[in-house]
Amino acid sequence: MTRKVDVCILGAGSAGLYATGQVSRKTKDFLIIDPGPLGTTCARVGCMPSKVLIQAADDIFRARHAFAREGIHGAEALRVSIPEVLAHVRKMRDGFASGPAGKAEKLESHGKLIRGAARFVAPNAVEVNDERIEAKAFIIATGSKPVVPAAWQEQFGERILTTENLFEQEDLPESIAVLGMGVIGLEMGQAISRLGVDVVGVDMADTIAGLTDDGVSYPAISLFREEFPIWLGAPAELEEAGDGRIRVKAGDNEKVVDKVLVALGRKPNLDGLNLAAAGIEVNERGVPAFDTATQRIGETHFFIAGDADGHRQILHEAADDGRIAGFNAAALAKGEKVRKFRRKVPLAIVFSDPNIAMVGQTFAHLDATLGEDEGFIVGERDFSTQARARVMQENRGVLHIYARMEDGLILGAEMCMPRAEHIAHELAWAMERGLTVADLIAMPFYHPVVEEGLQNALHDAYHQLPDSAKMAGIVDVPFADDDA
Repeated sequence: MTRKVDVCILGAGSAGLYATGQVSRKTKDFLIIDPGPLGTTCARVGCMPSKVLIQAADDIFRARHAFAREGIHGAEALRVSIPEVLAHVRKMRDGFASGPAGKAEKLESHGKLIRGAARFVAPNAVEVNDERIEAKAFIIATGSKPVVPAAWQEQFGERILTTENLFEQEDLPESIAVLGMGVIGLEMGQAISRLGVDVVGVDMADTIAGLTDDGVSYPAISLFREEFPIWLGAPAELEEAGDGRIRVKAGDNEKVVDKVLVALGRKPNLDGLNLAAAGIEVNERGVPAFDTATQRIGETHFFIAGDADGHRQILHEAADDGRIAGFNAAALAKGEKVRKFRRKVPLAIVFSDPNIAMVGQTFAHLDATLGEDEGFIVGERDFSTQARARVMQENRGVLHIYARMEDGLILGAEMCMPRAEHIAHELAWAMERGLTVADLIAMPFYHPVVEEGLQNALHDAYHQLPDSAKMAGIVDVPFADDDA
């Protein structure tokens, strides 16, 4: 049996559903194929369950470390029931996942979604459940899966955890090694440590959470090492330690643990698609080259979106990928021109405590292309003395803002600081509007708020700018220091 449609979308995750929204505006002749389970990676095993776990961990941490200093006593009697915490995570997770899953199920009820694994059999056709689907345009939005060395999985079996099965655990063991101190590893490592598990973090890089600015990463590493050991600069090696435990080695470090949480990144789900039959060439990472402004693969009728493209595996980027791919795939199917879209300012947030965030261009990129103290300047604020942060007992970390020397245009920022999730958004919005340091300084800042720390960093940057980049009459008036 053969079915012909204008657009075929492979994957009903975030990118696929956003693509569907755009496609359906131009044609009702489309089809989605997904093997399940329905519900997005973010809602099922990513953003949402992880944040529920982090909230529980942060709540008990604050009760134990901040309450007594505020005159609130009795918190020492609080105890953590990890099985109940995990049950709470799953309950919340199921609620979050029901939304996107429900959208996909509605499409299924209207004959627009097939559950099954699609495989290309020709440049214009896939097969799923013994049915051939031919389309004028395809959108590949098949998501991603955790990277786990096959040898580890084979040798250690269920003792290897990833975010795919972490939240399904009924309980957590006494000790866990977290391999990978990127976003997921750092978030989960700190959270499960705060819940009472003996944790060690390992990464072959010399930094954490992708930070590239030593002035931010070094203080950040020191802060997190106050809570659990972090081994950096050497790859992890695993071996049996007897009694079902695992010996983890990295450089000169060694520890025996009950289980290992592997957080080494995610790999696009492309292996089973038989891309060769479609005539799609891939690089050494197994991913096709594509234009991020169109999501189109070369000059073909194939588009790729979300985690499957391996570019920026973040939900809001997947949503934009899907919108762009959906718009252009439907246009191409209708014989219309494919359009290029301007992408938003890069924004990445780690929901650790304190938050870590990177906005716009990184320090490493700017240093390689412009040169510090020549093409760009760095505005700094150390939050150890920041007034509002002190009140909240969260006065830790540092903020660095990068601005172009010639005119003060804000180029990027890296930070490890309280409420960085909000400061990062404010800076991203400013960069989207092409604002300068002087433009932001002219904005209102209330007292006492964390944003005053941003104001301090802006002033630090401002005083490094040439006179031609300054705004007369606005910032020449002294501002009160928010240390008090």
